[in-house]
Amino acid sequence: MPSPADGATREPLNGHPAGSVEDAHPAEVLDQPPPAPSGPVRSGLRSRWRRWRRSRPFWGGLLTILAGAEICAIPLAPLEVMLHQGIAGVPSVLLGVVMIMLGTSVWVSPHYRSLAGVVTTLIAAAALVMSNLGGFLIGTLVGILGGAMMFAWQPVAPPRRDEPAPPPPGASENPAEA
Repeated sequence: MPSPADGATREPLNGHPAGSVEDAHPAEVLDQPPPAPSGPVRSGLRSRWRRWRRSRPFWGGLLTILAGAEICAIPLAPLEVMLHQGIAGVPSVLLGVVMIMLGTSVWVSPHYRSLAGVVTTLIAAAALVMSNLGGFLIGTLVGILGGAMMFAWQPVAPPRRDEPAPPPPGASENPAEA
């Protein structure tokens, strides 16, 4: 067998070129970083989470849940924090629970986004009067913002495969002009 000093090249083993990871000592393989994937690889939990989050009014639902929790938590706080309400604290808890349910429902069923957005906005405005200024005004403002975001959200339609891609900016429409 000719040696590399004689100018001979080594034959690839198992389809891998000479000097590849298969030829290296195991200690050398551990010292090398893993090879970078060729091209964009979108797999795993993070890409599934991103796909799920973008397919529904996620941020509107999250703001609505936070507003509902804030409106609901004020009457359940210790006496040093809350205003003494008595039986008047029950609507606060109910309004907060309904807002939490509406925020969760748009995550589960995004096609109810417009109804949930309008009802959330109305409940947040009603909480201003019925529950310690709507959770000291924070719950009402966040609830109105969350309801507006739910109402305004539109699903993104996937591009149709039979339509050609639009030309890049600055390219002329007529190929004869180029």
